[in-house]
Amino acid sequence: MTTKKTKRIIRVLLLVGTIISLYFVPWPIVIAWIAPLPDTVQEQVNKAPDYGFDGIIVYVDKKGEPPAFYTAGVKSREGEIPADPQSLFKIASVSKIYTAVAIAKLASQGRLSLDKTLADYFPELVGRIENADKITVKMMVQHRSGIPNYTDTKNYWVYPKKNDRERLALVLDLPANFEPGTDYEYSNTNYLLLSQLIERVTNGTKFQFIKEAILDPLDLENTYGSIQDVDLDEVMSGYYVGYEQDLKTDDNGVMLATAEDLGKFIRALNEGSVFKDQKEQELYSSIYRYEHTGLIPGYQTIAKWHKDIDTVIIQFTNTVDFGGYNWNMSEVMYNRIVKIVSDTD
Repeated sequence: MTTKKTKRIIRVLLLVGTIISLYFVPWPIVIAWIAPLPDTVQEQVNKAPDYGFDGIIVYVDKKGEPPAFYTAGVKSREGEIPADPQSLFKIASVSKIYTAVAIAKLASQGRLSLDKTLADYFPELVGRIENADKITVKMMVQHRSGIPNYTDTKNYWVYPKKNDRERLALVLDLPANFEPGTDYEYSNTNYLLLSQLIERVTNGTKFQFIKEAILDPLDLENTYGSIQDVDLDEVMSGYYVGYEQDLKTDDNGVMLATAEDLGKFIRALNEGSVFKDQKEQELYSSIYRYEHTGLIPGYQTIAKWHKDIDTVIIQFTNTVDFGGYNWNMSEVMYNRIVKIVSDTD
């Protein structure tokens, strides 16, 4: 084969490879990311339907300015009800911050020990959860327990369980994913067990303690423990791509809040006013984070405080697709909003 023919073949192969690689480029994300940045948050939020979201709520609390609310799209497809900034929203895994704060407060009060084990508090789980005698409370808070994640079980979101007893049963007698304390793996089972621990220690519901110890002192009256505790008309509908049914009635065992209530909590958490004193805050800082995201069918939440601009930004979007670019698009939306807010400083 001549050198000329060899070069031609290489060029053809490179061209074919380039064409094939372009097919796999996530173009919706690329286009959304490189598009010119609008001048205002509202202009960016108005793009939510183009990003594939039925509705969006954004709350911006910049220090020294009145909080601002931005919405686009619909609260519910039925009747094309516009998105309402005061709607309740399922905050999914953002609930974990409240649980972690509750654990820190109980530890500070001496009502539980971060160094005690799962076996100490739940002797009935010895032999049912591997390494129960080695897994500490702190390890569960930090997702370093090795306990399998019940939402990772096959088809969990197709056939979700109705209560924590059924959810826990999915991982009983399974082998540990790793030795306690040797690795990190996000596991909803950790926080299911921590919720049960709070109830065991307080002889009440987890949300009752959260309300008394966290919400009431901060005057947060629009945060709830369950879909069972609210007026469904006040809840933003949730949708999964390709599935027409409204998911707001599903009881996923997560908290609900308005964007404003969640924003006030995130600011209080980061400024320290959610804690009794500096010692309690330091204890919390040693075990968990100060921001979070949440994702369940129908509901996506991003909740963060941006120190450089002293601004809390909460974003709710109510359309989900685990198999597509949906979460990435929510992050693109959020990051562009942060950039706009930063540029107006």
